[in-house]
Amino acid sequence: MQATITEILDDLRVADEITRRYERRFWLSSADFFKLYSQGRLDNGEHRKEFSEWSAYYQIKLDREKALETLSQERMRQFQVSENASIVIDPLEPVLA
Repeated sequence: MQATITEILDDLRVADEITRRYERRFWLSSADFFKLYSQGRLDNGEHRKEFSEWSAYYQIKLDREKALETLSQERMRQFQVSENASIVIDPLEPVLA
């Protein structure tokens, strides 16, 4: 699957907005929530649908952050060709293959 930086950032923005909403509602960071959720230690089923959605968007957020980091590192390698040369940032959108 190929993803552009715009698609990655759009997905990341949506996932961040949704996970923040759950963090405010349940007073718990997504990382801590996910640890408990993954261990099966949350809830008696009352919030099953919400927790499932929170978990999914948190995983999307982590995936897109990793993709963004990959693109950024690839871009940095392009810039490190010559340490003394000026860096010209081309606005062409990079794609993660």
